Amino acid sequence: MIPTDGRHARRRSPWPIALGAGILAVVLVAGIMVYASLRGQARSVFKGGDVATVVPTEPAPELEEPPALDNWPRWGITHTQYSADNEPQQVADQARGVLGRVPMLQNQHIMGWGVGNPEPSPGQYNFRDLDRRLKFMASSRAVPVITLCCAPDWMKGGQAGRTDWNKNHTVAPKREHFDDFAELAVRVARQYPTVKHYMVWNEFKGFWDPSTNRWDAEAYTEMYNKVYTALKKVDKNIKIGGPYVPIESNARGGPSELSGPWGTIDQRALDAIEYWLAHKKGADFIVVDGASMTNDRGNVPNDFAAQAKFGAITTWLRQKSDDLPVWWAEWYVEPENSGWTEAKRTAVQATALMEFARSGVTTALYWNPQLKDAGECTGCLWAPKVGGEMPMAGLLSGFTKWFPSGVRVEQVNTSDAKVKALAQERQVVMVNTSDRDVTATVDGRRVTLRPYEIKWSGRGT
Repeated sequence: MIPTDGRHARRRSPWPIALGAGILAVVLVAGIMVYASLRGQARSVFKGGDVATVVPTEPAPELEEPPALDNWPRWGITHTQYSADNEPQQVADQARGVLGRVPMLQNQHIMGWGVGNPEPSPGQYNFRDLDRRLKFMASSRAVPVITLCCAPDWMKGGQAGRTDWNKNHTVAPKREHFDDFAELAVRVARQYPTVKHYMVWNEFKGFWDPSTNRWDAEAYTEMYNKVYTALKKVDKNIKIGGPYVPIESNARGGPSELSGPWGTIDQRALDAIEYWLAHKKGADFIVVDGASMTNDRGNVPNDFAAQAKFGAITTWLRQKSDDLPVWWAEWYVEPENSGWTEAKRTAVQATALMEFARSGVTTALYWNPQLKDAGECTGCLWAPKVGGEMPMAGLLSGFTKWFPSGVRVEQVNTSDAKVKALAQERQVVMVNTSDRDVTATVDGRRVTLRPYEIKWSGRGT
């Protein structure tokens, strides 16, 4: 096995700024660290500490009920550091339309990724940032999801009343505070009764054991079980899932029970999942995340064929879990400094979504990479500060409309292997995986697709 520190191979901003909206007083700014994300774009990370101010207790917001839908949407997004609630009103309204025209899942973490510390000191709650995000989600017809990560500093050995954003994302609650974290989860669930789906923690952050060179699945599962039990007492209809472990792979990996032309899965992640499956008190779904890229060679055997990894992992998860619904909390397809055009980027994403649908994924959440300022925003859903829909938004809307969970997916014939296609009874989606025009017969029809073009076409009566 190739030794690593257990962190996910993909690079993305690990701990975004907490946008306090006047709640948290900034007392120390250590600096802004800029580094390349997986998509080769700069991200800013707050380094420093916040001292909490006591804020007046406010009533829980009155949120609109999620839309009544015939099928689970399957597709959705995770709000990150900057989102529509940070945009000018006109742009926010456009984003609301983009996300709400076909209702999809929208996910938000309880600390970080755009919101501040929800419990700076024991029993002192501050939900203003989280309220703001949940209000936007409700206003854009979201089916809401909450990720229970991360934890206040005092649960991790830090000082009550302070938030150290410099290292917060790497630290898990101490065992003596697992009950406190479960109680915070209960407080969140009571604050937002319209939210019925919760993911516990994020990427096993802080649960890597360097002394054994493996994930500490035992500690995570202990914390998960406490959260699961506590939330079910609040509302038995709440759906809870874990372990949200990152699944890495290598082109030249060691022994593993799961491998293919796309690489070899790190067995340590599989071991952690199997431990959680064997010792969890219960679960309504299983959560993972990962990238199509290997750690050592990027996408293998090529950018499009590498997406088959997602299907293979999904099949393994369904088999091991006795067919629990499979959630992908995050997925990534683009190597660092790829130089891809937006057309190619969206085409590769489309083949990944096809793989998710084909393999029976129940939920797939897109990590929305919105930036603070106007300018190039690769893979974004709308243009920051200026508005305007980006290609990825249309792709997600199309899959949400035509390939919700439960729809019967059909494989269709294509006369040219460079054209990938997927269908349901009334619609087919095609992707040209080539950088040249391709004319092919797809689902019995002759079509011509431009380089990396994605085309939707009706079928049947």
